[in-house]
Amino acid sequence: MARAQDGDRNAYRTLLRDITPRLRALASRYFRDRSDAEDTVQDVLLTVHAIRHTYDPDRPFGPWLVTIANRRIIDRLRRQTRARLREVALAAEHETFLPDAANVPGEDILGDEAALHAAIISLPRDQREAISLLRLREMSLKEAAVASGRSIAALKVAAHRAIKSLRKRLRRDETP
Repeated sequence: MARAQDGDRNAYRTLLRDITPRLRALASRYFRDRSDAEDTVQDVLLTVHAIRHTYDPDRPFGPWLVTIANRRIIDRLRRQTRARLREVALAAEHETFLPDAANVPGEDILGDEAALHAAIISLPRDQREAISLLRLREMSLKEAAVASGRSIAALKVAAHRAIKSLRKRLRRDETP
């Protein structure tokens, strides 16, 4: 490492080649998944490269390297733990459709389309136009503003009010 700090490229290349198997062995103790271990090795190598100037040639190289490796391993383990804490196992109650009628074309869907179409037609003109441009034609706000001659803010307000009205109307129509 001292020679690598002095600018010897071959010494640096040899150093990285020689420490890589040791780093893999160290990382594989902590990670079952081979890709996690390899990612950790790469993190350690990048860190060694970035902070190689901090190595003191009067001190042993091994403990310096192992300290860096252990810190990178701990960082990855912490990231994985945080990610696992944010994950939620999917269960049946997370389904958005009833199992019987999910994605099955039939009379219910045609009835829903007709009810939605009727609800859209009953909206005031500006709300109907906003829904048509933004949701049905899938235009961007900028494109819809140009097409309608209205401001983006006015389109947002009209679309919001239209969706609110549609939700109310369609919920009312659902109840027997």
